[in-house]
Amino acid sequence: MRVLVDTCVIIDALQSRVPFSEAAQKLFIYSANKQFEGYITAKSVTDIYYLTHRLTHNDAETRKILSKLFTLFHLLDTTSLDCRKAISSEIGDYEDAIMVETAIRSEIDCIVTRNVKDYTKSSVKVCEPVTLIKLLEEKIKLSNYSVQVEAFTAETVRK
Repeated sequence: MRVLVDTCVIIDALQSRVPFSEAAQKLFIYSANKQFEGYITAKSVTDIYYLTHRLTHNDAETRKILSKLFTLFHLLDTTSLDCRKAISSEIGDYEDAIMVETAIRSEIDCIVTRNVKDYTKSSVKVCEPVTLIKLLEEKIKLSNYSVQVEAFTAETVRK
């Protein structure tokens, strides 16, 4: 599953924003463990840098955090076409409209954000972090069950 992670979720994890950080940090772990393909937009990186630097007050430390972030999430470019299409989007917030257009062009399956209400007119599926976690955990359970059935079947065939 290809998931575009909104800036607010990244910041929740990095800044340990209560009560949102637990779910956001869990998504970082699931991305690291390849439970889904995580993406952030190149446009959001400047916002993440700015908000992180306000806490660290240290350019080198902030860049180090970004480097680690880039190992967890792929970067998606925002194109001029994304910006142009967002102008005529039914989505009220222009930045959110750009994210949706980038997601459409990049064939993203889901956008994960805390601001689901801002994406009601999105043609891309949108969910909150806790909803995505539940979906991923169900997928993991089904996968584990499938492995158990295959092992049982293989054992039965050998007998």
